[in-house]
Amino acid sequence: MSDLHKALGDITSIRRQVALSTQFRGYGPATLAATGALAMLAGCAQAAWLPDPASHLRAYLRIWIATAVVSAFVSGVQMYRRTRRIHSGLSDEMLRMAVEQFLPALGAGVMLTFVLVRFAPSVLWMLPGLWQLTFGLGIFSSCRFLPRPVIAAGAWYLLSGLGCIALGDSRALTPWTMGLGFGIGQLMIAAILLVTTKEGADEN
Repeated sequence: MSDLHKALGDITSIRRQVALSTQFRGYGPATLAATGALAMLAGCAQAAWLPDPASHLRAYLRIWIATAVVSAFVSGVQMYRRTRRIHSGLSDEMLRMAVEQFLPALGAGVMLTFVLVRFAPSVLWMLPGLWQLTFGLGIFSSCRFLPRPVIAAGAWYLLSGLGCIALGDSRALTPWTMGLGFGIGQLMIAAILLVTTKEGADEN
């Protein structure tokens, strides 16, 4: 029985090593572009319905947290389906590694939001910048499994996030810091994946 367990462990280890050396193709360009468009639409909605976000921070948070949840759900469903179809036998390992790479950044973003809302509401204007910084770090963590040009999108998120923080006050809560920051960033990733992996035939 111990030999069987050892053999199964060896197979699992080999599958993980193969997955580590395989480019992850679970992110669909069309879906990523859709999340970028959704961020821009959320920016338009904020501009129309929330002209003074600094005075209505709860409404601001509702808009952007709802946008993030919808984007994460759509991306997650599509990633699962694509990974099952494209990576087939290695799909479980590929999905696990993709989640493991991005989860620390996602967790940091959630915890930062909770801590600032609960204990430091006076600096909530920093959230757009911090969200983009943590998202950029998640992209950098995932770059080892993605086409190298995706690094440019990670750099965009870092620079955009730092730019938001550099504003220094509630100007960072304007619709376009988030709408354009995440909109352009997601469209960049979609375009890079479309060009570098020739995804046109895989998007169905």
